[in-house]
Amino acid sequence: MNYLFKKEVYIQRRNRLKQLLGSGIALFPGNVDAAFNYPANQYHFRQDSSFLYFFGLDHAGFAGVIDVDNNKDILFGNDVDIDDIIWMGEQPLVKELAAETGVENSAPYNDLHSYIAGAIKEGRKVHFLPPYRGETFIELSELLNIPVKEVKNNASVNLIKAVVALREIKDEYEVAEIEKAVATAYEMHTTSMRMAMPGVKEQKIAGTIEGISLANGGPVSFPIILSMDGQTLHNHYHGNILQKGRMMVTDAGAETEMHYASDITRTVPVGGKFDNRQAEIYQIVLDANINAIKTVKPGIKYRDVHFLAARTIVDGLKNAGLMKGDTDAAVEAGAHTLFMPHGLGHMMGLDVHDMEGLGEDYVGYDEETRRSTEFGTAYLRLAKALKPGFVLTVEPGIYFIPALIDKFKSEGRFTDFVHYDKLESYKDFGGIRIEDDVLVTENGNKVLGKPIPKTIKEVEEVMSRPLV
Repeated sequence: MNYLFKKEVYIQRRNRLKQLLGSGIALFPGNVDAAFNYPANQYHFRQDSSFLYFFGLDHAGFAGVIDVDNNKDILFGNDVDIDDIIWMGEQPLVKELAAETGVENSAPYNDLHSYIAGAIKEGRKVHFLPPYRGETFIELSELLNIPVKEVKNNASVNLIKAVVALREIKDEYEVAEIEKAVATAYEMHTTSMRMAMPGVKEQKIAGTIEGISLANGGPVSFPIILSMDGQTLHNHYHGNILQKGRMMVTDAGAETEMHYASDITRTVPVGGKFDNRQAEIYQIVLDANINAIKTVKPGIKYRDVHFLAARTIVDGLKNAGLMKGDTDAAVEAGAHTLFMPHGLGHMMGLDVHDMEGLGEDYVGYDEETRRSTEFGTAYLRLAKALKPGFVLTVEPGIYFIPALIDKFKSEGRFTDFVHYDKLESYKDFGGIRIEDDVLVTENGNKVLGKPIPKTIKEVEEVMSRPLV
C-alpha cells in the first residue's frame, strides 16, 4: 500500500520548485533495494526523502524529473512482470502510480538515460542533490558522464537551497504526520520508563520499544540510544544490566507510514525514584528545556535559544556548587560546553535530522548566521532565525564525561568557572538529556503530540507502575 497526501499537495510542491529554480531540469533519483547479506535478503526499503516530498511514491527503482523549461513532470520506472508478481503480488502500472501524485507523464526507467543525455546536449542545466548511497553515486555518474568521485561536488547549490526553502516549512498535513510519530514515541518512552528497573538488560527495553514503533506502522526514525552510560551522547550499546543509583537515557523516535519522524529523549532513575543528587541535576536540565521552549518563536535565532539554555544550565550548576563566577562570562568563554558539548537541537521532518544530507550549513545556517568554530557551539545544527512552520527539537543536557573533565582540568581551562575538585565525585553520574519536538507557529510555538512525562513527579508516577 502506498500512503500519500492528496495529489494536489505534490503538484503544488513541484510547481513551487519550478518557480524557485527558474530553468533547467531537477533530477530526483529514488532509492533502490539494498542487500542485507546476499542479494535476495534485503534491508527494509526506505525511499529517498526528497523523492518522497515531490513524488510521494514509496517504491524502489523510480526516478522523478521536474522539467522547469517545459513545465513538465515525468516519472521513470518499470512495470512489473510475471516473475515480480509471483513474489510481490499484482502492482499498479507506472502510469497509474504517476497519476496518484498528479504526474501526467511516465516512461520506462531506461528512457531516463536518453532523456538526460538529450538535455545535456541541448545545454540545459541538470540539477541534482548530493547523493548519500553508493548506487546513486554510480547512477548519477553514468547519467551525467562524470567521474563518481566528482559527483557530489557537482550537486546543484540552487536546487539544495530551493529544496530547503520548501521542505523546512511544514504544512498542516506534515505536522499531523509528525504528531502521529510523537504519539508512537509517547508509548515507546512511557514503556521504557516502566521497564527501567534494576536487573533489567538495556537490550530488552531497546528491543521492546523498537517493536512498538514497528507495530504502529513504521521503523524507528534512527537507531535507538538507550543507556545508563548517558555521558556518551550517542550510545547505541545496549549490553548493560541496569543498576539502582544510575540514570538511564532513552533517545528514540518513530516513523509513520509516510516516513515523518519523531525524536524524543527522556532520562529516568533506575528503579523509579530520584535521589537528591539526581533530582538536582535533572531539574536543571528540565528548566533549560522549558525555558528554551518558551523562547521559541518566529524571528528569534535558534543560536540565541541555545545560549539561553546554556545560561540556565550554568545558573543551575552554580547553585549545585559545580560552577562559579558570572553566568554570562562563563557562557561567553564556553565553560558550559564541559557539561553540554552539543547544540540545542535540529530540524525535523521526513528525516529525523531533516535535510542534513543536503548539507547542514544549508539547513541550519544562512547568510546572516554563520557557524561557530568553537568547541561545542560548532556542533549546533540549527542556528538561523526561526520561521512559522519549522519543526525542531529542543534537547538540552548535562553530561559528566570523565575524559573531557580530565582534559579541560589538565589544560587549565575554565578554572574561573568550574569547581573541578567537587566535579570528581560526579564522574560516575552519567548524563541527562530531555528532548521535545516543537512547531514554530505564527506567534510562538507548540510542543507536538501528547505531553510525554518529564517532571520529576510525572516520571516517578509512571515508573511506580513497572512492566517488569
